[in-house]
Amino acid sequence: MKKELDVILSSTHDAIFAVDIEGRITLFNRAAEKITGLKEGDVLGKPVEKYITSTRLPYILKTGETELNRKQIINNTEIITSRMPVKDEQGRVIGAVAVFRDISEIIDLTHEIYKLKEFQSLLEAIFNSTQDAITVCDEKGIHVLINPAYTRLTGLEQNEIIGKQAAADIYEGNSVHMQVLKTQKPVKSARLKVGPHGKEVVADAAPIIVDGELKGSVGVLHDLTDIKKLNRELMQAKQIIRKLEARYTFDDIIALDKGMVAALEKAKQAAVTPATVLLRGESGTGKELFAHAIHNLSNRKYNQFVRVNCAAINENLLESELFGYEEGAFTGARKGGKIGLFEEAHGGTIFLDEIGEIPISTQAKLLRVLQEKEIVRVGGTNPIHIDVRVIAATNIHLEKAIELGTFREDLYYRLNVIPIIIPPLRKRRNEIYPLVIHIIENYNQEYGRNVEDITKDALDKLMAYDWPGNVRELQNYVSRAIVNMKYSENIITKDRLPKFFDNEKIIKEAEKIKSKQVKTLKEALEEYEEEIIKARLKENDGNRTLTAKQLNISVRNLYYKIEKFKIHHEA
Repeated sequence: MKKELDVILSSTHDAIFAVDIEGRITLFNRAAEKITGLKEGDVLGKPVEKYITSTRLPYILKTGETELNRKQIINNTEIITSRMPVKDEQGRVIGAVAVFRDISEIIDLTHEIYKLKEFQSLLEAIFNSTQDAITVCDEKGIHVLINPAYTRLTGLEQNEIIGKQAAADIYEGNSVHMQVLKTQKPVKSARLKVGPHGKEVVADAAPIIVDGELKGSVGVLHDLTDIKKLNRELMQAKQIIRKLEARYTFDDIIALDKGMVAALEKAKQAAVTPATVLLRGESGTGKELFAHAIHNLSNRKYNQFVRVNCAAINENLLESELFGYEEGAFTGARKGGKIGLFEEAHGGTIFLDEIGEIPISTQAKLLRVLQEKEIVRVGGTNPIHIDVRVIAATNIHLEKAIELGTFREDLYYRLNVIPIIIPPLRKRRNEIYPLVIHIIENYNQEYGRNVEDITKDALDKLMAYDWPGNVRELQNYVSRAIVNMKYSENIITKDRLPKFFDNEKIIKEAEKIKSKQVKTLKEALEEYEEEIIKARLKENDGNRTLTAKQLNISVRNLYYKIEKFKIHHEA
């Protein structure tokens, strides 16, 4: 029995030592040796106070009282100890025993647990406070966590989803959690409907991997309604920016020719006045560039710049676009009505491009704007005061249009307060080279090239051409030349120019061959129709409204035929 007791005392993790009534050590197990650093053979039969100075066993022998779970330092080790008297059958104290344990590991573990709890609290706070809706499933596809944002988005409370299958919240679509658990790969931007009301969301999900094992899936839901709203607001902002932005200044205009220098100086003088400006010149000469520059030099430069292409808007819609309309003004009118472009430009500048294409009926209202500084919305009766600087532009002969009755003479005089004539490129050939360099600099950045110059023979080719499309056409051809170049080339050579310049003979030969080919009646009629439209447009200086009137077709039909036959006229 004693042997068994010794084995038990030696193997127990608790340190135990005992003393007799005289305070001599009678028992000292291995755990006690480890904590105190003493050997059983050295201390047995010796006074306990000699080896363990902080012992309270002599006090226990004296009082017979028990002390439980008291902290103590032994051999620089923090322990927790219990001390008890040993009594005989008559209840007399005959010895005492101390049982103690090293608690430094427990203390360290307690600190670790405390840190873990702190970290857990932090993660829970983040999880619950984030605005992203988060849901977590275990490896079996069972919902184990959701945050308040998830409840707000889906309308599902914790008791409705926790413990349920991953697809329990799906109104329409496939569970991203199940896809992740099946493939162990993330899922991006899945479109779903969730919750009892079928809320549209975009969902991302990713696997939870711990020590190489799949433990579950975490999903993040984004409200598609908010995303759509933000996209709408972004588009509206972009539209506003496009309307407000006058990108160019007079520094962007290259002027070396006398006529161009004169136009530039006149435009600068006009910019500092509130007078209406009429920009005249062929298509592609840079009328819009001038309009931007005039606005940016004026005292209205921090207000709106609204550009209107009068030829591009259907004549039936032009009036409501320019002046706006009241609710119920016509079938399909927006509830609450709509403000027009003149009202949008209030305090700023409105640029009326291709002013010669405005129908007579709208011209009368435009005249009222210039004279009275007020507009009346379509379907309305109340005049609305506006403060707008008008810059108009045309590529047609307005004087001829007045003679033909397609343009009001009184409107012409109101617009022609400060006329600025921008000469065509063929009359300012000395500007071709600096324009080419300017175009190269712009397209280098856009195309990722490093072009520096153009050779003399290539430039001679450009100088010999009349450029019916003016600067716009030059820009188009130079950009095509840059595209034709290799990335290692930095000089535009003659062979890199678009084949347009070498095609005169080919075109003539093709026309001869074409004329000899047998045509169907339809082909012959279309060819004749194309030639008539070209001739009339040329006679009318590109005025499409006048041309359509003479040909007894609608302006829209004329635009369709121009696109169909790819007619490029010199306007």
